[in-house]
Amino acid sequence: MANSNFIDYVKVQCRSGHGGAGSSHFRREKHVPLGGPDGGDGGRGGHIILRGNAQLWTLLHLKYQKHITAGQGNPGEGAGRSGAQGKDIILEVPIGTVAKNAETGEVKLEVTEDGQEVILTPGGRGGLGNRNFKSSTNQSPHYAQPGETGVEEWVVLELKILADVGLVGFPNAGKSTLLSVVSAAKPEIANYAFTTLVPNLGVVAYRDYKSFVMADIPGIIEGAAEGKGLGLRFLRHIERNSILLFLVSAENINIKEEYETLLDELRKYNPELLDKKRILAVSKADMLDEELEQEVQKILDNEIPEDIPTLIFSSVTQKGLDPLKDTIMRMLTQKDEEVY
Repeated sequence: MANSNFIDYVKVQCRSGHGGAGSSHFRREKHVPLGGPDGGDGGRGGHIILRGNAQLWTLLHLKYQKHITAGQGNPGEGAGRSGAQGKDIILEVPIGTVAKNAETGEVKLEVTEDGQEVILTPGGRGGLGNRNFKSSTNQSPHYAQPGETGVEEWVVLELKILADVGLVGFPNAGKSTLLSVVSAAKPEIANYAFTTLVPNLGVVAYRDYKSFVMADIPGIIEGAAEGKGLGLRFLRHIERNSILLFLVSAENINIKEEYETLLDELRKYNPELLDKKRILAVSKADMLDEELEQEVQKILDNEIPEDIPTLIFSSVTQKGLDPLKDTIMRMLTQKDEEVY
């Protein structure tokens, strides 16, 4: 997956179609010189529709499609003929796409299932023809409704990654290395901060043909909720994960402090994220000798709340990876009240 091809934010102008005008027409035939009203209704203007597509993982195909315009509804005709509807525009988007009003930030809709179709920008309704207004007191209405105008608006489409487990940690905490070891994903790995610039997904195989999806998300820095570092660009991807796996490197002696800093950034961005199931794992255990590992375990036992599962593992030696996968699968399969 090429990082440059991962686009998770686009802003587009949507213009739905105008509804067609109703017809003000009267029946006129050789032997019916004074026929009644028979004006047909105007056609509906075209909608702009989002359709979920599980085969897509980026909004790249919409990056250069800034203006999206649906078709206009045709006017009604005589003999009760209704106008044709305007052509709908269907935009294929990845599952997990959220549409927001670009001016207010209000969420308009979310696409969460493959094949799901949701109207993003509705077309204008067609006007009623004059036959709809005939009554006992008005036998010959000479008026019909105009069609409704379409909607023109700027819309922001954001992609929120759907995964079972989201890796949360500071840059260089070992998130990409873990994902590369437990799955077939090949994220960029290097010994410097922010090697991961976009989320990477990997399917982690488990026993009995079971599996779960893990997402490697760009590292958090202090102040990320205010937009520092990669800021809000990555934080929204955490919202879709069932479990948050917090990683703290064994190189850091202040494990509790780093964990609380990560929690604080999530709290500032969206307090509801703290309601998700959590695991705290200390990575790079291959850098610890037996005595230091015991000290780290003592910190986890004494300073971290008991309801948070804690582990120590090494992606290099693969020590502790099986217990980590066991813990994740147990939390994914058990009900909320059984986990803690």
